[in-house]
Amino acid sequence: MVRLEDIHSPRDIKQLNKQELGSLCEQLRQKLVSTVSHTGGHLSSNLGTVELTVALHRVFDTPHDVIVWDVGHQCYTHKLLTDRFERFDTLRQQGGISGFPKPAESEHDSFLTGHSSTSISVANGIAKAKALTGDDGYTIAVIGDGALTGGLAYEGLSNAGRSDDRLIVVLNDNKMSISRNVGFVARYLSHLRSSLRYVRGKKRLVKLLSHIPLIGQPLNTLLHDWKKRAKRTLFSNTSFFENMGFYYLGPVDGHDLEDLEEALQVAKGVNRPVVLHIETVKGKGYPHAEKNPDTYHGISRFDPASGAPVAGGDNFSAHFGDTLCRLAAEDERIVAVTAAMVTGTCLTNFAAQYPTRFFDTGIAEGHAVTFSSGMAGGGLLPVFAVYSTFLQRSYDQLVNDTALMNNHVVLAIDRAGVVPDDGETHQGIYDVAMLRSIPNTTLYAPCNYKELELHLRQALYDTTGIAAVRYPKGAQPDSLAEYQPTYGTYDWLSDKGRDLLLVTYGRTFGEVLPICEHRRRNGQPTSVLKLNRVLPLDEEAVKAAAEYRCVLFFEESGRRGGVGELFGSRLAQLGYTGHYAVRAIEETLGACTVSQGLERVGLDRAGITAFIQQHTEAPHGE
Repeated sequence: MVRLEDIHSPRDIKQLNKQELGSLCEQLRQKLVSTVSHTGGHLSSNLGTVELTVALHRVFDTPHDVIVWDVGHQCYTHKLLTDRFERFDTLRQQGGISGFPKPAESEHDSFLTGHSSTSISVANGIAKAKALTGDDGYTIAVIGDGALTGGLAYEGLSNAGRSDDRLIVVLNDNKMSISRNVGFVARYLSHLRSSLRYVRGKKRLVKLLSHIPLIGQPLNTLLHDWKKRAKRTLFSNTSFFENMGFYYLGPVDGHDLEDLEEALQVAKGVNRPVVLHIETVKGKGYPHAEKNPDTYHGISRFDPASGAPVAGGDNFSAHFGDTLCRLAAEDERIVAVTAAMVTGTCLTNFAAQYPTRFFDTGIAEGHAVTFSSGMAGGGLLPVFAVYSTFLQRSYDQLVNDTALMNNHVVLAIDRAGVVPDDGETHQGIYDVAMLRSIPNTTLYAPCNYKELELHLRQALYDTTGIAAVRYPKGAQPDSLAEYQPTYGTYDWLSDKGRDLLLVTYGRTFGEVLPICEHRRRNGQPTSVLKLNRVLPLDEEAVKAAAEYRCVLFFEESGRRGGVGELFGSRLAQLGYTGHYAVRAIEETLGACTVSQGLERVGLDRAGITAFIQQHTEAPHGE
């Protein structure tokens, strides 16, 4: 009997029989559940694509044929079949394998796909490169119905459908976003169209009719016109793809290996861009995930027997959701917007309490911003809750559709700073630099839950234009649990003398404050400037900082374009002659825990202490 641990290459599964393939799929699901229960990760989507992944690797030959996964988090089975079984327990761990495709990790991973809706554009480009270089390989984009809500997917379809490249788009429909096809006749005919017998029979019929004198071609044209009319009547769901230039196949049972392989073989023989529509069950094979696919989409550690989470507790996201509900009870103008992240941004309760004031745009962050700006123009108070990494996708809409008109939109920026486990594509380290470049923008960075509540209220009522509240994933620092926020744009914890000033904001304040207190107890005068309103900078705070011999800025964000860089330029404009240095994030972080990430970039307590010593004990602070 086949054993999963003996599969080292896709070649190893090509000769397996039906019984062995069934056993392999069962083992794959067991491995997925046992591993993700310990490491956390994306479970439901991977359980739903087991048979599809096996079928793809039996029909195609990677890396000669290329598979582009969208979103990349559904690639776990692919990794297990491409010689990463022995390392699979390191999934999403520091130094381990990534939770997304990563070309540096394997030749079978074609592209780094961590954000959604990109696969068709990527595959279109790869297929074109193959065509122009004489490579006869196929390119397959695997995209879910959820990812198909993103506008970039349609841009890719529009461009790819005009080509004659060997491109296959597998639409994995798990019924989470796209409506099911209706009617037995439509399902039967679409299944018929996906069979080898239909495609081969059609070709034989056309060839036969072409050899019949006089009436052959008219008959062929008549049959073709009848087929188009019938298709418009019975296949309203296929006309969209076919009008874009694709050949549509499906829907196919995404858990029937024989049907999948047959459909993929048909797709190979069409010789033009193909959309293969398959239907799958998200969470397939694990009852807890099948019952609650959203809960197990991206999940932390859990008990595989009961499905109960191992860890939980309070966090910034939950406090944001609770605070917004309380504010919405006071003000009917408040509306909430999310881009397919209702659970992750903790808007579930808001959606239940205020269903007519809650909007999930799907995976469409750019639209969400412009939609929010439109509501703001109509007198509402929109709050768009979005992960920092996904806010990057809406830069143009923030500038042209919001900031230039000074429309008042609140951005609740979740997962800001170092983000655990998901690696380089999900770090929240670019939002500060991005927002710094946008006019009419105010940025707050709460250090604890109480300050989050205060800043959200200030963002709604004390600002104009774009008002962003930036907070990290996870809990508030223990050192700041009792810290009382103020309404001021900054807080000043001044010590005697004007020797050393530490400047920071947000979660990092929880690391800087204990260091400052320790230095004071040891007779080393140290002051702290905590920025509450990060942007725009309060010029009075900069002027006060200019009185210190040494100013050190600590920032859990990207150094280039960050607030530390801005603060230094303001000091220079004042003619500051003391020593100034910035510790911020200057590298791309892979998978890690928050503590590991902060340690790596030198923003943990030890790293901050070492940085202070480096710049205060060296001659002239150099």
